[in-house]
Amino acid sequence: MSSSLFTFTSAFTLGIMGLMLHRVHFLSALLCLEGMMLSLFIAISLWSTKTGTASYFSIPMFLLTFSACEAGVGLALMVATTRTHGTDHLKNLNLLQC
Repeated sequence: MSSSLFTFTSAFTLGIMGLMLHRVHFLSALLCLEGMMLSLFIAISLWSTKTGTASYFSIPMFLLTFSACEAGVGLALMVATTRTHGTDHLKNLNLLQC
């Protein structure tokens, strides 16, 4: 296994484990999602450079754009839930209530 594949796999696995096991604050869940997206960006960037095809060079930029949009929407949701519920603890949120 190459070092870049090991680094990508371990970063993505750490992001998933952090998302599964450390769900206390909404901000920590958003940071784990962002880490997963950045590791995917690195993996797709490395894949596109290894293939050498010029048509694959735009895919990492699309992924990075969607990742930035996801981060903006996540922060907006965090601000909205903090204002309505007073905290960003995930235990205190009951999303089935109106």
